[in-house]
Amino acid sequence: MSLNALNTSTAGLKLTQAQLGIVSQNIANAGTVGYVRRTLDSVTTGPGNSGVATGTISRSIDAAALKQLRLETSGAAYTTVLSSVLTQVDKLYGTPGSSTSLDGLVNGFSSALQSLAADPTSSAARSAVVTSASSLASQIGSIAGSVQDLRSAMESQLSQDTTQANQLLKSIADLNTRVSQASDGANKADLLDQRDQAVNSLSALMDVQSVPQSDGTVSLITTTGVTLVDRGNPTVLSFDSRGTLSPGSEYSTDPTQRGVGTITAKTPGGATIDLVASGAIRSGSIAAELEMRDTVLPQAQRQLDDLAAGLSRSMSDNQVTGTAVTDSGKAGFDVDLSNLKAGNAITLTVKDGSGTRNLILMPSYLTPPANPDASLTDDPNATVVPFTIQAPPATPSASDIASAISTALGSSYTVSAPGSAGTVRILSNGGPTLLAANASVTQPTSPTDKGTGTQVALFVDSGNKNGLYTGSFDGGSQLTGFAQRLAVNPAVVTNNAMLVTQTSAGVSDSSRPQALYDALNTTQRTFSAASGIGGVNAPTTSSVSGFARSIIASQGAAASSAQDLDEGQGIALATAQGRFSSESGVNIDEEMSKLIELQTAYTANARVLTAARDMLDTLLRI
Repeated sequence: MSLNALNTSTAGLKLTQAQLGIVSQNIANAGTVGYVRRTLDSVTTGPGNSGVATGTISRSIDAAALKQLRLETSGAAYTTVLSSVLTQVDKLYGTPGSSTSLDGLVNGFSSALQSLAADPTSSAARSAVVTSASSLASQIGSIAGSVQDLRSAMESQLSQDTTQANQLLKSIADLNTRVSQASDGANKADLLDQRDQAVNSLSALMDVQSVPQSDGTVSLITTTGVTLVDRGNPTVLSFDSRGTLSPGSEYSTDPTQRGVGTITAKTPGGATIDLVASGAIRSGSIAAELEMRDTVLPQAQRQLDDLAAGLSRSMSDNQVTGTAVTDSGKAGFDVDLSNLKAGNAITLTVKDGSGTRNLILMPSYLTPPANPDASLTDDPNATVVPFTIQAPPATPSASDIASAISTALGSSYTVSAPGSAGTVRILSNGGPTLLAANASVTQPTSPTDKGTGTQVALFVDSGNKNGLYTGSFDGGSQLTGFAQRLAVNPAVVTNNAMLVTQTSAGVSDSSRPQALYDALNTTQRTFSAASGIGGVNAPTTSSVSGFARSIIASQGAAASSAQDLDEGQGIALATAQGRFSSESGVNIDEEMSKLIELQTAYTANARVLTAARDMLDTLLRI
C-alpha cells in the first residue's frame, strides 16, 4: 500500500468529518428563521489530483427566490395595514340596520320627523325629534373622533416604524463591514444569514432592492432609487411626529404649513430627502400608514363632514334654483339671494370655448375676500370667484350683493338687482353662455331665529360663536372638522316649539316638520367630490339620508376589498416563502440521506487506514 493512499484516506476522513459537521448543523437549524442550508465544497490536491481537501462553506441561496420573497413581504405588510384599518373604520358605523348604527340613527331621526308631521301639536313628538337629532349628531361626532384617533395611531406607528427601519439600516451596514472582513467561512455564512434576515425585516417596512457588490457587501435602494445603504454607510432616517392629529392636520411640503410628521432621509452622500414628498416609499407597512394617514382617513373625515353639513343645511337653507330671464337681448338668471351669508355659494354653470364648467361665487365678510382652493368646494374643477359682502349685524341688500358680484365677475356679465326683494339678476354679455344658476342660502339670521318659513337651524356649529353653519371660508374652512362640532341647536332644545310653525290662528301646523322630513329624504343636494362617493373628481347628487347610506356602503365595500386583497397577498407571500424554503431551506429527509452517504464514505476511508495499520503490524512482527 502506497503512502499516497494513506494520505488520501486521511484527507478523506478529515473532509468527511467536516461535511458531517455541516450536515449536523443544517439539521440542528432546520427550524431556525433565516438560516440558509450550507454545503462544504471539496477540492482536489496532490500529484495527478489524487488527493482531496476541504474547500469553502457555501450557502444554498436562490437569489431570484429571495428577491421575490422580499417583494411579497412588502406587499403583504402593506395590505395587512390597509385591511386592518379599513375594517376598523367600517366597524365604526355599526351593523347596518341596527338601531345604534349610523343608518339606523338616520332612519330614527327621519321617523321622528314623520311622526311630528302627523301630529305637530304633540310635545312628545317634538321631544322625540330633539332626542333622535342629538343621538345622530353625537354618533357622527363619535365616528369622526375615532377616525382622527386612527390617524393619530398611524402617526405614532410611523414614528416607531421609522425608528425600527433606522436600526435595521445601521445593522445591515455594520454586517456589511463584518462580512467584508470575515476570513472564516462558517462565521461569514452566519453573518450573511443575519444580513439577509435584516433586509427581509426591512422589506416589511418599505420596498427595498439589494445590489450585491464585489467585496461581499450589498447596497440597498428603494424601488424609486433612493440609496438606503452604501456598503458600510447607512442612510439616517428621522420622523418629526406631531402627536395627536386633528381634522386640519394635513401634509404639506411647506414645513410651516405641515400638520403631520414626515420621514427625512440623510443619505451617505450627504443629501437630505423628504421621502414623503418624493413618494420614495411605495410598499410595506410605512407606505400603507402614510396612505391611511394622508388619504384614506382624511377622506372618511370629509365624508362625515359633508354629511354633517348636509344635515345642517338641509334643515336651515333655502335651495335656490335660478329663473331663466331675458333682458335687453341678454340671457341669464334671476336668483333669490335673500339672507345671503359668507359661505353660501352661488354656482353658475357656463359654456364657453373651453366647454361646460362651473363658476362658484363665494361670498365672504373679509376684505379682501377669502379665496378658497376649488378642491375645498363641492367641485374641484370649478373656478372660484370670491366677493365681499357686509358682515352681521348688517344685512346686505340685493343691490350691494349685485354690485360685489359684478365687480368679481368682470365685463363678461351684467349683474343687477331688478327690484324684487333679495333677487339678483346675472346676464351674459355675449361671451360665455349661462346654462344654470343655483344657490343654497341659510335662512335663519341666528340660532334663536324661529323664522316664518319652513327652515330652522336644528343643527348648528358648536365651535362657531355665531352658531350657524354656512360653509364659510373666513378664517379657514368651516367644513373641516364640522362632524366633531355638529350639535343640536340649544335654542331648539330649550324651546322645541321651534320645530313647528304657527297658523294665523296660533295653531301648530305640519308644514315645517314635513319640509324637514322632505329635505332629509327627498330633496337632492350636491355633495363634494372630495368625499369620493361620486367617483374620482366627481360631485355626487343625493338626499342627505341617501348620502349617509352611500357612506356606509362605500366603507363596507372598501373594507371588503382590502380584506380580499390581503388574503390574495397572503397566498402570494406563502407561495414565495415555500419556493425560497424549498431552494434554500433545510430539508430533513435530504440531510439525513446525505448523512448516511457521508457515514458510508467515512467508513470506507477508515477501512483503508485500518488495513494500513494491520499491514504495518504484520511487517513489524517479521
